[in-house]
Parts: sequence; C-alpha cells; structure tokens
Amino acid sequence: MTRPADPPIGGSDGEQKKLKLLAVTACPTGIAHTYMAAEKLSQAAESLGVDMKVETQGSIGAENVLTDNDVRDADGIIIAADKDVDRSRFAGKRVLSVGVSEGISHPERLIEQVQSAPVHGGGGGGGSAETASGGGGGGKERSLAYKALMNGVSYMIPFVVVGGLLIAISLSLGGHTDPKGGLVIPDGSFWMHVNQIGVIGFTLMVPILSGYIAYAIGDRPALVPGMIGGWIANTGDLYDSKAGAGFIGAIVTGFLAGYLVLWIKKIKVPKFAQPIMPIIVIPIISTTALGLFFIYVIGKPISWIFEHLTSWLSGMTGTSAILLGAILGLMIAFDMGGPVNKTAFLFGAGLIATGNQTVMGMCAAAIPVMPLGQGLATLIRKRLYSEQERETGLAALFMGFFGISEGAIPFAAARPAQVIPANMLGGAVAGAIAGQAGVEDAVPHGGPIVAVLGAVGGVPMFFIAVAIGAVVTALTTVTLVDISERKRRGAPVVDVPGGPEPVLAGVGAGAVGSGASTAPQKAPAAPAPAAAAPVAAASPADSPTDDDEVLSGYLTERTVKVRLDSADKDSAIREMANLLAATGKVNDVEELVQTALRREAQGTTGLGEEIAIPHAKTDAVTSPVVGFARSAEGIEWGALDGTKAKLIFMISVPEAAAGDEHLRILALLSRKLMDTGFRERLEAAPDEAAILKVLREVQ
Repeated sequence: MTRPADPPIGGSDGEQKKLKLLAVTACPTGIAHTYMAAEKLSQAAESLGVDMKVETQGSIGAENVLTDNDVRDADGIIIAADKDVDRSRFAGKRVLSVGVSEGISHPERLIEQVQSAPVHGGGGGGGSAETASGGGGGGKERSLAYKALMNGVSYMIPFVVVGGLLIAISLSLGGHTDPKGGLVIPDGSFWMHVNQIGVIGFTLMVPILSGYIAYAIGDRPALVPGMIGGWIANTGDLYDSKAGAGFIGAIVTGFLAGYLVLWIKKIKVPKFAQPIMPIIVIPIISTTALGLFFIYVIGKPISWIFEHLTSWLSGMTGTSAILLGAILGLMIAFDMGGPVNKTAFLFGAGLIATGNQTVMGMCAAAIPVMPLGQGLATLIRKRLYSEQERETGLAALFMGFFGISEGAIPFAAARPAQVIPANMLGGAVAGAIAGQAGVEDAVPHGGPIVAVLGAVGGVPMFFIAVAIGAVVTALTTVTLVDISERKRRGAPVVDVPGGPEPVLAGVGAGAVGSGASTAPQKAPAAPAPAAAAPVAAASPADSPTDDDEVLSGYLTERTVKVRLDSADKDSAIREMANLLAATGKVNDVEELVQTALRREAQGTTGLGEEIAIPHAKTDAVTSPVVGFARSAEGIEWGALDGTKAKLIFMISVPEAAAGDEHLRILALLSRKLMDTGFRERLEAAPDEAAILKVLREVQ
C-alpha cells in the first residue's frame, strides 16, 4: 500500500504510464566511472522501457543537468556517486543512493530498487546518514567521517590562502620590527587595512571548516550550528582561555554539530511542525546546545590546559636548552594557533621583556617549519597530492617565509594522523637546534622574515634550524602518507630497493623494483627526436584530415598496437609509454611511467568490462598523445568487476595543457566503451587501420 506522502510510481488514476527516472553519477575524480555509470544506467533504462535522464558531475563540470521540471515529473532518482551530491532538489521524491560502481555493475537492479526507495524528506548536501548507508554502495566509498572532513577542508582552503597571503603581503610591504609588538604595521595605513582584510579571512577559516564538516553530515540544518560552534571554539574569551581551540576545536564542533542534527532529525514531530524543523527548530536547538556544551564542558579543560602548560614551562627555564627548544617546537607545531601553540608562543614572547630572547628564538625557528615543510612535501612527492593541495602547498611556502604557521592547517586537517606528527617532529628539531645554538629573537614573531629584518641574533644557525626542521617535516610527511595510502589499499608498505620512487597501492614491483628493471627503460626515450622527423617531413597528403582524426588527432596508427607483449599491469604501462614515445612527443619515458603508476596508486584505472584507461598529466610529454593496445589473454588491472583488461588506452598530457582536454577524452571513451557492439568491433579489428576505423566512432 502506498502511503499518502509517497509519490506514485508508474502512473495515477489507474492509468499506466511510462516510468520516468532521473539519475546523478559522480566519482571522486569525476572522470571515467562517472560516465561509465551514466552510460550503463541509460542502456539499462532503454532496455527496460524506462525514460531516464542522467546528470554527470565530472571534472569538466556538470553535464545534462536536471531541471526543476525534470524533478517534478520524475518517479524516482538514482544517485550513483562516491562523493557528496546535493539532494535538496529531490525533496518529496523517492531517492536511492549507492556507490558509483553499483551504477556500472547493477543498473537494472537499481532501476527496480528505486521504485520502492524511501522518499527524501528535504535538506541539503549529500552527506547525510542516508549517504553512508543507502542502498548497498559499491564498497569503494570513503567513510562519511572522511568525506565530511574533506568537505570542510576544501571550503576552508580559500580562506587560508587568501587570508594568509594578504597578511604576508601587508607585513612585507608595510611592516617593521618592534620589540614589543613583533612585526608592526602603522595604524590607519593602507597596509594595515590590507592586513585587517587578511585577518578576517583567517578568522573565518575555522568556523568555515567546522560548518562544512557539519553540513556534509547533517545537511543544511547543520550549517549554522557548525559555523557558530567553530567560532566559539576559536574564541577563547568565551570560556576564560587566552587562546581558542583552533582548527582541532573546529573539527570537534563540526562533527558534534553534524551528528547532533542527525539525531534531532530522527525525532518524530507533528506534521504541522515538519516544515519549520530544518529552518528554525533544528538550527536553534542544535546551535544553543552545542554552544553551551562547548563553553561549559569543553572550554573549561582547554582553559585549564593553557594555564597549567604555562606554569609548567615557567619551571623549565633553567633546564637544558636543547630539551626546552624541542618541547617548545613540539608545542608550536601541534595545533598551529590553538591553545598549545599559543601557550608556547606567549611564553617566549613574555620573556623578551625580561631580557631573555633565546626562548623566543627557539619558538621563532619552529614557527615556519610546518607550512614550509608541508609546502616542500607537495614538491618532493607531488603525485601524492591533488592539484588543489599542490597549489595550497605553494601558498604555504610563501606563508612560512612570513612566519604564518596556519598555512599548514589545511594539510593537518585533511590528514591529521600523518601531518601533525610530522609537523611536531620537524618543529622539535628546529627548536632544539636553535636552543643549542643560542639563537635569539628580539620580537614576538617567527619565520625567516624576522631574520631578514634584523630581529634575530645568530642568523646562520637560525636558517639552518628552520631548513633542517622543514626538511624533516616534509620527508616524514610523505613517508607517513605513503604508508597510510598503501595500508588503505592493501599494498606492501616496504619499498623495493633501487626504485626511483616507492611503489604505491595497486602497483606491483615489476616495473619499479630493482634498478636493473628500471634503468634500461630510459633507452627508448633517446630515439624520440629522430622518430619525430618523419612526422615533420610528412606531406600534407599524409596528414589526417579532420574527418579522419581519432580523438582530436591525439591517437594515430603509430600509437596503436594490435597485441601487447606484457602480462602484468606495470609492464603494460611501460610498454604503452614506449609506444607513445614513437610519436616524438615523449621526452622522458621513465617519468611518464612513474606518473602513470602514481595515478594507479590513487585508484585503479581498470574500469571493468575488460577495459583500462591509464592516464598521466606530466611534462614528460610535450603535447597530448593517446595510445591503444589489445591484450589477448587480458591483464589483471584491479577492476571492480574482476575482469582482466583486454582493451587498454593510455592518455598523456603535459602539466600546462590548456583546459581539460584529457578529461574530455576520458569522458568520450568511457561512454563509448560501454557500448557492447563497439567493444566487439574493437576486439575483432584485424590490424591498426581497422582499429582506427572503429575508433573514429568516438565523438
């Protein structure tokens, strides 16, 4: 029996009509799986006689966007996604939420299940409890807590970057050293106003982090309590503390707000009260409860910790300078603006007036280590980081120079278990070296900028302490992130000796193992310029016309191989890289191979249906190039459906490639490869020319 609140399925008033469904597909990278799931759902709907429109939320933006009219007329919505999808527009409709792999593997089942799916009651983002439990996801979906944390970090990053850079610019161009105030900007000056704008950005970053963690868990009703809770956490005056709880407090309030809202949502209320619950009742109750809880329950221990840490440090002033420097460095690096950090900083700053400038020297050396170390880590092993993280890393380097430790907060918030210990180790090393060397700082500020402006005594050792601390932080970070990623993906955590880079998850030892297996592979890169000569010398008649181009001309007969010799994924990627090198567009085969392997570590490019599309964005290639090869026996590629890859495409584009051309190619291939007939024709093509003819169907 259909409840009165439930929308009818398939018809009304006894008249049977064609089922109308909508779908949204999305994956974390927004590339292949997004479009494969869309194509599979569309094919299944057509075979079952169901009308379906699919919105894809890929890296090149949302396509085929669902309109209000589409939603109004729909009998149900399938969300096949491993990332947050805003479902507020689907209020009052049956919504089935699963992992993206379910959309690829079981589209017919999803079409059947959505007809009896629960009705979505409204609310915002896609991170509700329904996301975590709905519909038997594909098993590759990250936990709700992880997605909520990353949601908060992604919204926080612009505030950190904008605020930090504005503060740094204003200090460098309008500031001067002052023994009492550190780096000081004259009141009422232009640069003071720039600085104040930057301070607003920094002030907002903590409540933004908290608010969007809460939003990802409890939808829009959780946004207000999350943001206000974050503001309270960062405002120590509200609970008699000289320092707020910083970003760690924001993470706590974000999760508390999100789950508190989820709990309140489960309370049954009269029907007349339901419309005001998400906009009035839930935000007011949750904000008040969370705010008072933090002030009276959490805030008091923070104030107590701050007070007793200060007393403890005061009793250590006569101990070993190395030990004191290490302890201060640990504290400075722990929470970057939180109570522990502020305790150490204010302790050092307070001793300047007594004539003891060495304690502040220890703090000054530790302060820039975190942003410098995290920025350096993104350069040392940049394939462990997303493009946004690498850009944040560059900003962190700049902020580190100016002693703005908060530049490392986005990294610590995203990977606290790896980044915070690495920060603390580097900070302790820097503080200990500065303490041993007797480095002095005459102003309450840190970072290389104070040395450049003449406020530091023992400048050479100060820079040595900062440099060693930053390197220790960077190396420790990439090591811990490496180990964490391998454990998560079930790969070995010990590197094979001799490899130029560690083997990450999903990557066997064959390709990057011993030096003997790696070094000879550089050889094919050398003939590349010679191979390019025939291309340059080709007559116009030999050049493909627009009608003959395959994938915008990036794939040619030269980059097609009818049969791969390789039997495993690593050697197949290497063989494909050598195939691309024949075009003259590859200037470093080994670098191309390593980049592709790092991409595999982020998640397999084995898409199922006997397909793999390894891809790499690297300056090892001078322009976009695509290769295709077949494997008769198939190669184990870690595909979700367990099939071995027989049809293998490799896409390579330079870092500076304009736009998202490689993403467009991936999207086109992913859709077309879901066509069974197309795959059969591709497998049956006898030679390179026949293969190219089939591939011209990709439009």
